[in-house]
Amino acid sequence: MLIVAVLFLIAAVALGGISVVALSGRLPRNRYLGVRTPATLRDEQTFRLANRVAAPTMAAGAFVLLLGGLGALLFSTVAGIVAVVVCLVAALVIAGIGGALGARAAESLPTPDDLGACGSSCGACSLKDACESAVGHEH
Repeated sequence: MLIVAVLFLIAAVALGGISVVALSGRLPRNRYLGVRTPATLRDEQTFRLANRVAAPTMAAGAFVLLLGGLGALLFSTVAGIVAVVVCLVAALVIAGIGGALGARAAESLPTPDDLGACGSSCGACSLKDACESAVGHEH
């Protein structure tokens, strides 16, 4: 059980570190770490938002892995095995929920296609013809 405990503790530290970097908005877009879906990988801003949303659940998953590692150290019987399995499943479920929340946040951001013909959401394009129709209109 010592090897399992060490692996859990290493995983907890790694996931905790990733969650801190993601929460601070400093996790760069990459191939291996963070929430990686087509929507989150669209651009740097979207990737950072998704991972900031998922970061608290990543930290919770790290805490659960820490508990599993401690359970593996403290209980060498069936209770230790149960603690490890339950904590592993719980950490995966928590991380999955965080990933889903992050992906949903990324999907809620407008894409460049949603912003209009000029690629900006400033509203100038939609107001372009507003003055012309008012000038020609007689009361």
